[in-house]
Amino acid sequence: MDKREILNQVQEIFRDQLDDESIVLNFETTAMDVEDWDSLTHLMMVVGIEKHFRFKFTSKEIISLKNIGEMVNCIHEKI
Repeated sequence: MDKREILNQVQEIFRDQLDDESIVLNFETTAMDVEDWDSLTHLMMVVGIEKHFRFKFTSKEIISLKNIGEMVNCIHEKI
């Protein structure tokens, strides 16, 4: 699976979790760019992504992710 496919799937997870079909993610998107993306929502996203892709982020990975691109890279490495 390429990184664009992963990004599209992550975008769908965000849309489902936030119940907002208008969300459009790119590799530079941060929490500041998405309305309602707060610390609690972040944890829900992480759990949703882990379930969808069937792997677990480490605590260090979760803390170090600065944007969607870094998250996609991490997912790409794990699957």
